Amino acid sequence: MNEPIVARHWLAIAAPKAAPAIATTTVLALARIWNANGAEHSVGNAVLMTSLSLGAAAAGVAAGNSTGDSVLVGAAFAASGALAFAGVAGYTDGLPLPMLLWSVATAGAYGLAARYWRTDRRERLTHERDMSERREEYAHVERVETLRATTQIEVARSGAAYAEALAQALVTRATLPGFDPRALESAGLPQLPAVDTAQER
Repeated sequence: MNEPIVARHWLAIAAPKAAPAIATTTVLALARIWNANGAEHSVGNAVLMTSLSLGAAAAGVAAGNSTGDSVLVGAAFAASGALAFAGVAGYTDGLPLPMLLWSVATAGAYGLAARYWRTDRRERLTHERDMSERREEYAHVERVETLRATTQIEVARSGAAYAEALAQALVTRATLPGFDPRALESAGLPQLPAVDTAQER
């Protein structure tokens, strides 16, 4: 019942914790690159990003009403927020507003992620507890069955030894002079194997 111990790399442990900050930083960097390439004060680009953001939000509402899939709804609203953030960061000419939006978006992303992390941790702890209980139960059953099998083997072994000793005693007794097997049978003992008539005399 021993399970291998798997040690996860520190990057595999840290990556999920850093994912929200990496996502919002990537959106901010791309928006500022877009700003430097002509998006600053461009009404057409602002209208485009607003339309895309509203479309993603509408898709999230529609997905929530039709399927009720929380992952799909969350992804749609996250895309809507990312598009709105990218549009504002790409449209404005200074860094203070994009940085403010980046900090708000990062804090919001961590707030949403913390909820899923708590749920995941609860489910993992419940799973580990259930597996531990099952391992204990199986180990108990295994110990009981081992004890039962050992007892049966010992009983069979002692029974065989007793039968062998009894047979040896009967054979030895039958060779003694004056042994009368009929006297034992009349006393209620089981019938003994036939002995030589020469020995009976």
